[in-house]
This record gives sequence, structure tokens and C-alpha cells, in this order.
Amino acid sequence: MSRYLRLRRGGAVSFFTVNLEDPSRDLLTRHARGLGIAVRTVRDKHPFTVHAWVLMPNHLHCVLELPPADDDFGVRWRLIKSVFSRSLPMDEARSPSRANRGERGNWQRRYWEHRIENPQNLRAHIDYVHINPIKHGYVTRLADWPWSTFHRYVAQGLYPPDWAGPL
Repeated sequence: MSRYLRLRRGGAVSFFTVNLEDPSRDLLTRHARGLGIAVRTVRDKHPFTVHAWVLMPNHLHCVLELPPADDDFGVRWRLIKSVFSRSLPMDEARSPSRANRGERGNWQRRYWEHRIENPQNLRAHIDYVHINPIKHGYVTRLADWPWSTFHRYVAQGLYPPDWAGPL
């Protein structure tokens, strides 16, 4: 995997956890196509590289890299959340403060970020992203979880198909 895990000079690289407001909802896997459209729409105007990504029903993890001299992940997450939320029916519960601001109630307002500083840290976070469906008990084989860049890593020969579990 080392050929893929070289940090480039330039933009910031970070690991993210982004959660839905209501952990009992499964919006991310149920509307995965809409989230993909939101990500591509934002990436067209505000470029970034996806090193790893996994959708869970109520949260996601990813490792993203920005272009050189760019560290504004916030605008990207704000836009991804907004574009995705606008694609959904307005059926979520909203607090009075969200309603007063015209905000949807799908996402937690904040996200968790960890800056990646070296190749070992990058690899550990990419592995963490990919192992998440097993960690949460959704599958016993990562090949069975469709919402992950794990499949891209297998196709590129960076992971064996049975990584982290039997085939």
C-alpha cells in the first residue's frame, strides 16, 4: 500500500467523522446516491481528493486532501451537508433554533477532524475507515459493504479482497 500512501506537499490532509443529528436514522446508506452527487457537486467547485471513505447508516468517516495552500475543509463540509439535505424530503425533526435559522435537522452542526501528519498516521486512518462496517457489526466481510472505498483499494491491489476477514 505504500505507493498510495505518500503524503504530497501542499494541501491539508485530514480524517473526518461526520454524524447525522438523529443516530436512529439511516439516511446516508438509504440516500447514498444523493450524498455522492453532493460530494461531486462540491468537489467540482472546491477540489479535494478522497483517499478513503465509508458510509455508515448514520455517520461517515473519510480521509480527504485539499490542494496546495488550501486548508478550508469547513466550506466543503457545509456545502456537502447543504446540497445533500436539500435533496431529501423535509421529514426530519428540527429544533426551534434550527427552524428559526432555516436550517435542516439532518446533520450535527459540527464534525470531528484529525490532521494527518505522516504516512503511518495516514495508513492507520485509512485502515480505520475501511474496517468500520465490521467494527459496527454490519458485515463480517468488507467485500459485502458497498459504501466504501475499500473496493477501490482492492481493485488497485492495495488490499487483498479478504483483508480484515475471511472471504
